[in-house]
Amino acid sequence: MSLAVQFTEYGTPDVLRIVDVPPLTAGPGQVRLAVRAAGVNPIDWKILHGSMRQVMPVDLPGGLGSDVAGVVDQVGEGVTAFNVGDEVLGASITPSYAQSALADPAALVAKPASVPWEVAATLAGTGITAWEVLNKLKISTGETLLVHAAAGGVGTFAVQLAVARGARVIGTASERNHEQLRSFGVEPVTYGKGLVDRVRAISPHGVDAVLDASGRGEIPDSIELAGGPTRVLSLVAFGAADTGIQMHMAEPGAGGPEALGDILALIEAGRLQMPIAGTYPLDEVAAALAVSQSGHLSGKLVVLPA
Repeated sequence: MSLAVQFTEYGTPDVLRIVDVPPLTAGPGQVRLAVRAAGVNPIDWKILHGSMRQVMPVDLPGGLGSDVAGVVDQVGEGVTAFNVGDEVLGASITPSYAQSALADPAALVAKPASVPWEVAATLAGTGITAWEVLNKLKISTGETLLVHAAAGGVGTFAVQLAVARGARVIGTASERNHEQLRSFGVEPVTYGKGLVDRVRAISPHGVDAVLDASGRGEIPDSIELAGGPTRVLSLVAFGAADTGIQMHMAEPGAGGPEALGDILALIEAGRLQMPIAGTYPLDEVAAALAVSQSGHLSGKLVVLPA
């Protein structure tokens, strides 16, 4: 038996329980991981609350988590990419808030020894999403990108990836996060009324593209600053789809290896950081999700099942 976080009904983090579950078995084309760390993402508490049940239904009892880092301890038939003992990171196909998880090798990459477990577990979901949306926006050297929620999960990756591509990056964030954004090479501005004037004060001709990871109603300002909706993309403002902006729905593991390879290369070169705001054992997952839902973060949260 091994331990896993489960819930038998939708609700607040209080409905979560630590339970003994039967051992997982790696099927054909799968590997089993001894989970060393699992990243916490906003989608996890949204699933728990039931707000995602129409698009991501859960067979109850269910678990949470898809970002994972761990050690391969069983290899299914036909798998040649990894061997028992390999340290990997990526996305799991069974819940990662657990001591054991199954994964598709195509959604995993080798974990460099220099990358800590807690950092490795934060890269798949938000990192891949940031990489994909920058490609959709076609961000290139010399362009100016505006990122809303620049200190959030996707934003933290996106601003650093864009800077690495040679773009100028302006990021909206609370003042408490401005210094961290400056350390990433980002020009921070505050949210709220007067945003267009604040951005134009440092970029008089507006911006080339906008990534909205906030959903606080900045779409009209974003369209104005970008000179139209074509290169405005939102991860959250689905109600604004009729304005002509681009929308992006992230899928765990999608586009993984290439994106993760680029991210890991930047981490190892010292050109990308992923601040860790807190780590939690399995029996404190409820606290981790409560903190995640509060939104008062300047880094990622990680569950350490071992």
